[in-house]
Amino acid sequence: MSTAPRAFGPLTRGTTASHPLFIVAALLLASFVVGFDTRVFTVGLPDIRGAYSLGFDEASWLSTVANAPQILISSAVAWLATVFGVRRVMIPTTLVYACISLAIPMVHDASLLFALHAARALLLGVFIPATIMVIFRNLDMKYWLIGLSIYALRVPLSQNLGFVLVGLYDDYLGWQWLYWQDVIVTPIIALLLVAGAPKEGINFSLLEGADWGGMMLLGCSMTMLYVGLDQGNRLDWFNSGIVTSLLAGGAILFVGFLVNESVVANPWAHASVILSRNIGIGYAIIIAFTFSSSGASISIPGFLQSVVGLRPIAISELYIFGAVIPVFFLIALAIFLLRRIDARLCIMLGLASMSLGSLFGSHLTVSWAPFSFLPVVLLHTAGQSFAFFATVVYLIANSDPKRSTAVSAYIQVIRLGSVELAQSLLNTWLRQREQYHSNILTGPISGSSDSLHTALAKLGTLFGTSQRAELEALSTVATAVHAQASVLAYADLFILSFCFAITGIALVAGLGAMPFGPLHPDFHRRPPAALPQAVQAAR
Repeated sequence: MSTAPRAFGPLTRGTTASHPLFIVAALLLASFVVGFDTRVFTVGLPDIRGAYSLGFDEASWLSTVANAPQILISSAVAWLATVFGVRRVMIPTTLVYACISLAIPMVHDASLLFALHAARALLLGVFIPATIMVIFRNLDMKYWLIGLSIYALRVPLSQNLGFVLVGLYDDYLGWQWLYWQDVIVTPIIALLLVAGAPKEGINFSLLEGADWGGMMLLGCSMTMLYVGLDQGNRLDWFNSGIVTSLLAGGAILFVGFLVNESVVANPWAHASVILSRNIGIGYAIIIAFTFSSSGASISIPGFLQSVVGLRPIAISELYIFGAVIPVFFLIALAIFLLRRIDARLCIMLGLASMSLGSLFGSHLTVSWAPFSFLPVVLLHTAGQSFAFFATVVYLIANSDPKRSTAVSAYIQVIRLGSVELAQSLLNTWLRQREQYHSNILTGPISGSSDSLHTALAKLGTLFGTSQRAELEALSTVATAVHAQASVLAYADLFILSFCFAITGIALVAGLGAMPFGPLHPDFHRRPPAALPQAVQAAR
């Protein structure tokens, strides 16, 4: 018996769209919905918590429920799009998503609130993997780079524009628009797909031999790991039975998935599609990039909100001029470069930019204002535009286009998993560094410390000499010490971000040359006869 089917995943063939501009516009909006909703929910969670009178623990679980189901479905979406076509997968999803987004602000029952957020997250998990499949199934090869640029654009744009939107909604429109923005956007996606996506039949041969077990094992394992990571910092990791059980159970199910893909007759996403050196190192670079990017995305708003005390609307101007406006030019520049130079050089350029931004941010002091971070935001936006985009292009270029179903499954799992891993571990590390610096700063202070009495005496001229005034002066000193500990912790996080960017640059040195194909810079300057046979067959 031939073992070829076990070495890969299902074949991916689609119908080229006759209206590619509609498809590109749909991809753009779908990518933005995912990025904006995830970021806006995170930034706007305090307002949602206040609107529904949620406690800290309830709000934490709501955040988990509103995000974890994405990874449950996202890995299987590429297969679903291959079997049923993009129209059948995406159009109903967008319409139901709009209805749920309309209903959530009107709900008052806690159980229903959690259920609707879980359903909304499950539908949200369809958008990005379907976007990747549309690129390879329904767009002509000359549009692949543009399609991938839209997929990459959502990372820097959503991270930064999220603060702008939350600030706008909180101060002018109301917190309900954290959800109601999708009531407007997602039906437009459906209309664009109706107009532009080709009608495709159902692939009954793949449906009959479906690897349901493999899809369930991967989705459930990644979801359990995601929930364990998301709650790990709050529940103190392995000191919590819940976190330990989730991480151990997720790891066991993932091993079961790998075993399943090795023995079934028609594997859905055999691990062999990611076992080559170039693809393996490429995924490692995405993880290093994610950790470096997350360090800055945590530090900048964290400092400005917790230390300086600013609301999102006060931070939004920094992100408008430092990220939202420049990112379109930077992505266009990245497309220009990727058509002319090796993707590995673009990856290194992006990671080097992020390392410089993190190095600049490591000089953080308590006197920094929002626009003190402008060089950091600009450099990280440039790095995100180049590094992530070029890495995705490189990974796709090193994959067989006919096997994009399996490759897409792993790309989305790695992306979502690495983001949650970075957020969880970096927040834990930040908390520990803040405690460390607080202990160092308060160690020399005691009731007989001359420096403490000198500070209290100076504050006494402002607050007075009553017992209440003395308590206020002591509270002021404690607040200043805590603020300085936080500043030092955020500066340490920038240093860690710098280290991850340098690690990514070192990993690039292990990458081999990009094979010739539709994403190669020489593709448009060489005759089609030079294409490998596998790529010719995918056209």
